Amino acid sequence: MADRRSREHFIPLRKSDLVELLCAEKTLSEADRELFRQFCQLVSATFHFEYNRRLEELKAAYAPFDPDADTRPLVPLSAKEKQNRLNELYRDFAWLLERANFKHLSRPELEQALEQTSGWGINVDVDFSVFEHLAIFARGDVVQKRTRRRWTNFYRREDTEVPIYQRLALILKLRPHKRLGKGVDTECVYLKIFKDIPQLDVEMLLPGARVHFSYLDRGKVGLPVFSALGLAIWNIITAGVNLVTRLIDDFLSLIVSGASPSVALWGLVSGAFGYGYRSYYSYQQTKQRYHLTLTQSLYYQSLDSNSGVLFRLLDEAEEQDCREAFLAYFALWRFAPPQGWAPAQLDDFIERYLEQNAGIEVNFEIGDAVAKLERMRIVVKEGDRYQARPIAEALEELDHAWDSYFGYHQG
Repeated sequence: MADRRSREHFIPLRKSDLVELLCAEKTLSEADRELFRQFCQLVSATFHFEYNRRLEELKAAYAPFDPDADTRPLVPLSAKEKQNRLNELYRDFAWLLERANFKHLSRPELEQALEQTSGWGINVDVDFSVFEHLAIFARGDVVQKRTRRRWTNFYRREDTEVPIYQRLALILKLRPHKRLGKGVDTECVYLKIFKDIPQLDVEMLLPGARVHFSYLDRGKVGLPVFSALGLAIWNIITAGVNLVTRLIDDFLSLIVSGASPSVALWGLVSGAFGYGYRSYYSYQQTKQRYHLTLTQSLYYQSLDSNSGVLFRLLDEAEEQDCREAFLAYFALWRFAPPQGWAPAQLDDFIERYLEQNAGIEVNFEIGDAVAKLERMRIVVKEGDRYQARPIAEALEELDHAWDSYFGYHQG
């Protein structure tokens, strides 16, 4: 049995590329290749029809909470109906992410990300009371090599390995909070999907987060403030002592000479104010630099938002179902013995086949794959073994099922 540790269910091949890979099998005749391509077309059409129905259901569930909607309902929902639709949306979104082979990130995994930051991220503070609902899902737990420069290495280029999530999706609903701007809509549900996010930087994606300055930036902002404050206090004390001494010595000459203590005092106050303004300006500039870094980073890593996330994920889930069905049927049709294979044997063969022929290591989801084939009635189960129906019979069954989706002609 292949080693499944650290492997994922997701098969990183385009559907058309997988069909060509399977059709390149030397044992296939040209007639068999053509029949298998037709088989794949019918399977794809079947899944597309079924997922289109799911898409309509998801669009209807999301419509009352879509911040980008430009339509309006004819009949407003009651508070109870809206809450029911909201619960359905949360449940359906979790189902969709599972179908697309994402895993739900637990609270401990999020807290670990909050405690640290990668060399490319920004350390932020997240207040979870901002969220009425928050769920984050990830896929593609891999390690990438990235280049960076650090002052501890005299700013020389160095390569380092960074654990990342190739895909990261989240669903969230906000509640009124002082950390949010006044223009934030807390009645909507926000959907986001990103790519290539370092695992320690997940918190950067959450709204309402506050930037944590590095020690260097804190020093750049704080040292001028404290030095200016200390200097102002020292000058005020010195001026006060000198003023009292001069008042005692010659109060009248002080008045005649015009050396008003108020002028000196205002000079000190103006100097302190100038230092304070410069420090505040430096703080704002540093803050803007952090936000610009975050914006530039996410600009290239953001894949989709809100309703677009539903379309993208449904397409990925549909493609994954097709890939699993193609592989499971092809393996049983071309390589299984007459008595068929048990699920574990089929699972192991497909994993080794992908590794040897495509250089891909996956943990094939065998239970889900054979369940699809059984439902389509293109494999039969004898005891604990599965056998593929001949491809001509499988095509007839798929064609009959397709015609049965539309019952008008049977009326």
